[in-house]
Amino acid sequence: MVVATMGNPREKFWGAILALAPEGLGLAGVELASFEDLVSLVKDAEPFTPSVVFFPMHRIERIELDLPDGNIPSLSQRFRSKTGQDPLTLLLRQTAANLQPSEEQR
Repeated sequence: MVVATMGNPREKFWGAILALAPEGLGLAGVELASFEDLVSLVKDAEPFTPSVVFFPMHRIERIELDLPDGNIPSLSQRFRSKTGQDPLTLLLRQTAANLQPSEEQR
């Protein structure tokens, strides 16, 4: 799990890395501003679809591992303590489920 900071326009994104290449970064997750909304949806067992996004390398300012900072828990730890679920497993499972064609599309 990482927090990626983009420039021009400035935005932060929390999620799981799907791909990292010289061309850019693929993530499954949410904008950092929507983190608490995602926690609420998961706690309430509401359906959600993580964003699957690609950021070209020229926009990426920084990619940080989502780790605790001293006594401050990481976002992943906060997610797990509030929902009882592992964020990496949940995001990847939801992403895979949403990428599979439905019966109607087959």
